[in-house]
Amino acid sequence: MFKDFRLIAGRPVYIQVKDYMKHLIIKGALQGGQKLPSTRELSTLLAVSRNSVIAAYAGLEDDGFAYTVQGQGSYVSSAAVSDSAEASAWTVDWKERLNPRALLAEELDIMKRGIRAEKGTISFTSIAPDESLFDLDNVKRAFLERMSVEGNVLLNYGYAKGYKPLIDYLKQYMEHKGVNLRGKDMLITNGFTEGFDLVLSALGQKHGSILCENPTHHTAIKNMRLNGFDITGVAMERDGIHLGELKRALEEQEYDCAYFVPSYHNPTGIVMSPEKRQGVMKLMADYKVPVIEDGFNEELRYSGSHVAPLTAAAGGGNSVVYLGSFSKVLFPGLRVGWVLGDEELIYYLESVKRARSIHTSTLDQSILYQYLLGGNLEKYLKRARTEYKRKYELTLTCCREYLPYTSLSGDGGLHLFVTFEESFSTRELLAACREQGVIFTAGDIFHTDGTGQNTLRLGFSRVADGDILKGIEIIGRAARQLMG
Repeated sequence: MFKDFRLIAGRPVYIQVKDYMKHLIIKGALQGGQKLPSTRELSTLLAVSRNSVIAAYAGLEDDGFAYTVQGQGSYVSSAAVSDSAEASAWTVDWKERLNPRALLAEELDIMKRGIRAEKGTISFTSIAPDESLFDLDNVKRAFLERMSVEGNVLLNYGYAKGYKPLIDYLKQYMEHKGVNLRGKDMLITNGFTEGFDLVLSALGQKHGSILCENPTHHTAIKNMRLNGFDITGVAMERDGIHLGELKRALEEQEYDCAYFVPSYHNPTGIVMSPEKRQGVMKLMADYKVPVIEDGFNEELRYSGSHVAPLTAAAGGGNSVVYLGSFSKVLFPGLRVGWVLGDEELIYYLESVKRARSIHTSTLDQSILYQYLLGGNLEKYLKRARTEYKRKYELTLTCCREYLPYTSLSGDGGLHLFVTFEESFSTRELLAACREQGVIFTAGDIFHTDGTGQNTLRLGFSRVADGDILKGIEIIGRAARQLMG
């Protein structure tokens, strides 16, 4: 006994001793009523200071695991040892007790089935921001400033609807995008995914069907399926969704809503043209289908003029629900997103949110608010756009030089989408490239109808320049070998 104690650097020694002794008591190595070693003896056995042991014993007593007898020493509390735990133990087959939603979630979980990048692997799978660009100094400053102003409030419960200063700031932010805020309200969420799930779960399923682009965001596909919707995907053209096929889909059946990613679309990177945005909104109005708009990567524009979101094109209407987040632009670790929509819809979503998670971290919201208030987003975006544009152009050049593609798309953002000849398999290509230390995301996971086996997504945001060049050259060489 006591020979398996190991100190962990950075954690107070007395707490480690206390936790270690608790563990021995709980597992039964020390019995109720048993005398504990003297503080001097235990300090020798564990090679720690006697003061650390004295403090640890005091902590055990505070926690109800030990008691002291004056002049005799410390003893294990009988109440801390459960004699009936083993007698009442039994085994449950939890998989048999899971509902279809949980089983489907596991089935769709690509993170569990995806390729693990070995050390040294060149990975094009991520479209997260490059952490080397993170503005740590101003984030720290924002944290300290908010804590000094209202730290006690921020560490307590917050409001389901969100932190009011952030809501007010984001409403103005959306107004600057051309959005008419009359009759609209906002709910703060834990990023895009929670916002999307909240909206889908609150919608009635009169038809049980949803429209979207094909391909589309894989996380969105998962959530649509988990919420019981049948998905109809509409093919895309170079400037966005195919309007003719969209109209045909609307004529063939009715839908509860549509989900669109008009800017730097995931996975294709396409930006829907202004003309096509107007066409989409007219069709949605004609067929009375509300739209859920994903504001994905809207800020990562490298060239050309600003394109207003669909919710701006809706004018004074309330048919568009906008889901926003800075996760791909700023810091994914701050799980903050927002839903902007009709004020009556937000009224109900607030109650759904409160029932599920009470509220989004007020601390995260306040840090983001203070960071934005200080004008840091604009400065950060300028630096980030410069770096991502450089990587985007390098990746584009390498793809054009090395890959035998039939089409290549991506107008900005953090990724490019590659399509090969129809008979080609990017799953086979992935297997061949993995053996050579390169991985990417096969494109079939983004398709709603089982197609896309000849496509792939290349995320370049976190890949070093030399690895971009080397990795794409390997992909190209492997692709040509597979094509014979």
